[in-house]
Amino acid sequence: MGKLCIEVTPQSKIVLISEGLCIGCGICIKKCPFGALSIVNLPSNLEKETTHRYCANSFKLHRYKTLLYYTQSAAIPRPGEVLGLVGTNGIGKSTALKILAGKQKPNLGRYDNPPDWQEILTYFRGSELQNYFTKILEDDLRAIVKPQYVDQIPKTVKGSVGAILSRKDDTETQDVICDQLDLSHLRERNVEDLSGGELQRFACAVVCIQRADIFMFDEPSSYLDVKQRLKAAITIRSLITPDRYIIVVEHDLSVLDYLSDFICCLYGVPSAYGVVTMPFSVREGINIFLDGYVPTENLRFREASLVFKVAETANEEEVKRLRHYQYPEMKKTMGEFTLEIRAGEFTDSEIMVMLGENGTGKTTFIRMLAGGLKPDGGGQRSALLHEKIRDAYTHPQFITDVMKPMQIESIIDQDVQNLSGGELQRVALTLCLGKPADVYLIDEPSAYLDSEQRLMAARVIKRYILHAKKTAFVVEHDFIMATYLADRVIVFDGIPSKHTAANTPQSLLAGMNRFLSLLEITFRRDPNNFRPRINKLNSIKDTEQKKSGNYFFLDD
Repeated sequence: MGKLCIEVTPQSKIVLISEGLCIGCGICIKKCPFGALSIVNLPSNLEKETTHRYCANSFKLHRYKTLLYYTQSAAIPRPGEVLGLVGTNGIGKSTALKILAGKQKPNLGRYDNPPDWQEILTYFRGSELQNYFTKILEDDLRAIVKPQYVDQIPKTVKGSVGAILSRKDDTETQDVICDQLDLSHLRERNVEDLSGGELQRFACAVVCIQRADIFMFDEPSSYLDVKQRLKAAITIRSLITPDRYIIVVEHDLSVLDYLSDFICCLYGVPSAYGVVTMPFSVREGINIFLDGYVPTENLRFREASLVFKVAETANEEEVKRLRHYQYPEMKKTMGEFTLEIRAGEFTDSEIMVMLGENGTGKTTFIRMLAGGLKPDGGGQRSALLHEKIRDAYTHPQFITDVMKPMQIESIIDQDVQNLSGGELQRVALTLCLGKPADVYLIDEPSAYLDSEQRLMAARVIKRYILHAKKTAFVVEHDFIMATYLADRVIVFDGIPSKHTAANTPQSLLAGMNRFLSLLEITFRRDPNNFRPRINKLNSIKDTEQKKSGNYFFLDD
């Protein structure tokens, strides 16, 4: 009709699409080469509920009002309880935190003509967000955010851990918080010398010792082992008072379950748009995310549900027909650290999950299995990996089992140095499984992945190992992922970084019971999707299971 639908200017690398004229026919997508153009259809009923948009043809966040609604009948705020946010990467969780913290002014979708605060307050009239933003503007509410990318902290924060904590401590609680987060022995160390896990605990401590009304934690469990994750969760919940808001974004669903009192799910299309649901109870909210269906809106946002029924495991008759392998008793001394490995055996189509705190030697054990480290006294490597690479990437079965579920096709033309952490992790897993080997050694496959990607990665590993009749040794701190993956478990115990032992492989139930008894926590399983759920400390269920010695229940 002679109207400018798609505009390309030499000065810009980004095409401008007229959203008003687009009818979603898809002709431009087919015409544009290299898949450089994509059109995402938005639900029409969300247009009047846009909270923020960055620029033209870019990400939109919808229904932000619901973050402080906690019932459908009335807008009742719930300070004094923890609100958890769950959703895939790029769906708007961090944007939501920035707006709540007052660091990002919501533009109601008008990026070219942003509204003033009076108009914004009018838009939120009748909701708790009107009072909330009014208090933020009048400095009656102070918000603190624990950043997502803790590895960036040393670039902006200089000095020793103790000096920084003393400077930030306006509640006189740093001694208690440092003890809870295992930071007491790090007070004299400079921030730039901290590991990833130490930086995470330090960042959590800096937030917890300050006086504020709103505490926000963006992915507090990254880099932490199972025990440290639980301690961080307990520390965050210790901040609860009747007049405080606490909001947590977390991809480890068992930790999110333990932390939260209510859950908001975010759904949509990553990097295109995100929608915030009404808050649900913890169990209902996480189950809605896993099911991919919001009953209150009669809306399905994912084609398939994610269920944890461990059915893809070889039965006893099949195990008898499988090949059996053994690894010998070994010992490795590295400076002051000593690791003792007790002899064990494994079979084809089996996944062995290694459970233990950081510093107990899980990665050392993996390197010894791979032949990268020799045990004390020399000897041969206990598992031989083939060095050649087969042409797996064009094999139909590999494409179906690995390439498509890991969404490799969408990033296959990108340079590796330009990939994000999550994209690199998916590529690394695909490359690992694409090599011919008898034994696959996988160290923390959940790192940098969001909740949905973690579950997909676990399913890919499980299916591939079973179908290819191979063996995998996996180190994993995400308890839900570890439980789904494990056929048997190897429990590491002892004093981290001093003297530890890798025990003989045990059944899933026996091994989990042993490991959880060391942590003094109990798990139950959700009756709907069978996911493991941490019992609240000293709850009736927690007390009953500890008395009976059943720290890990396969069924509820």
